[in-house]
Amino acid sequence: MKNTLFTIIAVLALVNYSMGQDLTQTLAQKKEIASTNPALKDTAVTTQMNDNTGQAATAKPSNKPPRDVPWFVEKFKLSAGFFLALANTDVSVSNKDGSIGTDINFQHDLGFNKSTGSFLGDFQWRSSSRSRFDLSYYVVDQSASYTLQKDINFGGNTYNINNTVSSFFNTSIYRFSYGYAILSQPNFEAGLLIGAHIIRFNVGLGYSGKSVNLQANKDFGFTAPLPDVGIWGGYAIDQNWALNGEFDYLALTIDNISGKILGYNVSATYRAVKTLTFSLGYTGFNFKVDATRKNLVGDLKWGYNGPTLTAAFAFGKGNWK
Repeated sequence: MKNTLFTIIAVLALVNYSMGQDLTQTLAQKKEIASTNPALKDTAVTTQMNDNTGQAATAKPSNKPPRDVPWFVEKFKLSAGFFLALANTDVSVSNKDGSIGTDINFQHDLGFNKSTGSFLGDFQWRSSSRSRFDLSYYVVDQSASYTLQKDINFGGNTYNINNTVSSFFNTSIYRFSYGYAILSQPNFEAGLLIGAHIIRFNVGLGYSGKSVNLQANKDFGFTAPLPDVGIWGGYAIDQNWALNGEFDYLALTIDNISGKILGYNVSATYRAVKTLTFSLGYTGFNFKVDATRKNLVGDLKWGYNGPTLTAAFAFGKGNWK
């Protein structure tokens, strides 16, 4: 046993001695080369330090380079455009005293146009390459004067067939959202968002013309936040064209307002110059709201879906990390 132990120690000593001799010889050769070529002196010293320690010298960390993100990821972006809203509106407003409101389709029963032009605007701030905040505004106002083809009960008042009524349906939508890109690559991104649509809504109906009766005019309105969650993403086809999309939905009851919202937007974007882009898309807002105001109960279902044409101006440097 002792002989075996001594043999192992002797072998290890011999190996260690041989390695030491090789190391000494290598260092001597490097010093000789460095002495004949001053340009390699620093390299030789560095190599000697590395060989003595058995570890590579640690270099100072360099500044982290900017992240490569799709070209449409901008620090600030201001958008404005035209929305051709194809409307579909169904409303029933009842009275708490027991008077049941008629289910009214505003396009069919009150002569509303099936499409109407509207303004939309959006401001986007990218706090980082992955995080975005959006503030959007949409407004759709509609009105019509129409001779009734059936009796209508609205808010406890009855409007008889063959009488002319004036009506309006106005909606303003303010939207705030925060989105985070779970996936972020040089040519695409995709993530989740959370936000809220704040809806200012007002609908009214009354006699017009010779049969006007101010006491028969009735309107119903409210302002309510409808939170939503969704997904979004974008893909850069090349350096000037991109596809973007978003989808959000939520059903929620707040106080005496019960609402559902389904929204979406898909668009193709073209970069005309570095700071100016144009987008052609299709946008939809669809709501279902049951609300109580004073002595009135409203059951409302309406949607605006249609093509959009927008221009966006980008500014601010996004040196993303």
